[in-house]
Amino acid sequence: MKLRSILIAATGLAITLGAAGAASATPWQNHHPRRVEVNHRLVHLNRSIRHERHTGQISAWQAHRLHARVHMIRHQERVRARRDGSHLTRGEQARLNHEETGVRHHVPG
Repeated sequence: MKLRSILIAATGLAITLGAAGAASATPWQNHHPRRVEVNHRLVHLNRSIRHERHTGQISAWQAHRLHARVHMIRHQERVRARRDGSHLTRGEQARLNHEETGVRHHVPG
């Protein structure tokens, strides 16, 4: 009875480790040039929002809403990259840049 439980546990562990190894073998290009450009702009937007909030140019509520929009754009970038083999197409990059520019127009500085 004990031997059977140990074998079942060992088999389950082997299956779990095998699945984890297969998942980590999937190529994920975090450094694809289009992704880097979009993500760099998002980092810059977040930094600008924090600066404007710190200097009192925008309220806490406005900063919260702008950060939420930036977070939504970052989520869209990840979803689109996952769907297209871990990169962004030119059209997707253009759309995300357009959305980032829309947020940027609401940051005073």
